[in-house]
Formats: sequence, C-alpha cells, structure tokens
Amino acid sequence: MQRILEGFRSVLDVAPGRLALIPEAESARVPAPAKWSKKQILGHLIDSASNNHQRFVRAQLDSPLHFPAYAQEFWVSAQNYQAESWCDLIDCWTSYNRHLLHVMAHIPADRLANRCVIGEGSPVTLEFLAEDYVRHLEHHLRQILGE
Repeated sequence: MQRILEGFRSVLDVAPGRLALIPEAESARVPAPAKWSKKQILGHLIDSASNNHQRFVRAQLDSPLHFPAYAQEFWVSAQNYQAESWCDLIDCWTSYNRHLLHVMAHIPADRLANRCVIGEGSPVTLEFLAEDYVRHLEHHLRQILGE
C-alpha cells in the first residue's frame, strides 16, 4: 500500500500545475464525435473520486460489500462538465484527491483485504480498489496531458 500512496502523492504534487497550463479553450475542445474533452475527462476523474471515496470508507465496515456500478456517460453528461470553468475543475479534482490520499493512508492494514463487489463484477480487495483507482487516474491524466 505504501508504494500506491507514494505514487499517488507524486501525481498530486505535479499534475495540478501541469493541468493549469492548459488554456480554457483547449480544455473544452472535443477531439472527435463521441470523445470527451479534457474538461469532461477531468470531470470523469472527479466522479471516480466521488464513487471511490464511498468505497474506500464503506468497505472498511464490512466484507464483502456490494456497490452499484458507475454509469460514466450519464454522470459526465448530467453534471455538464463541459460548461464548468477549467480552473474550478482543477481545484475540485485536486482537493478531492488530496482528501482521498489522506483517507487511503489511514485505512487500517487489516481492512485492506476486505472484499468488494462493484455492479456485476467479481469480488476484489479494498487494496486492489485503491491501486486500481490510482492506475485509472494516471491513465486519464496521460490522456489530458497528451502523454
């Protein structure tokens, strides 16, 4: 878990400054039909933070715990991230993830093996969810930053 936390902390030390260098107009550009803009991708990452926040806390209570699936297209559309300020999205994403880093760092070691089921998926551990969350976040940040 320590490796996951260190990687997450490193991302949060660098990514906000890099995101802030992207102009508002570029953040709103939709690259192709049925593709998300940078704003929408960052909004999706805010949704991911929101969904995983619940999982990281609730999964410490009981095992196995069942969570609903995440309808990402609906969430991004319903919140109209395209119309939100790029700076506000960056601030929201950064603050939420700094809090998630804190939450993840304080999950008791004996709870990391608690099992979770998301939607119709197979059971996974709370530790896997934490690692997968950071991996997912890094993947989408690479998309936004063009890496």
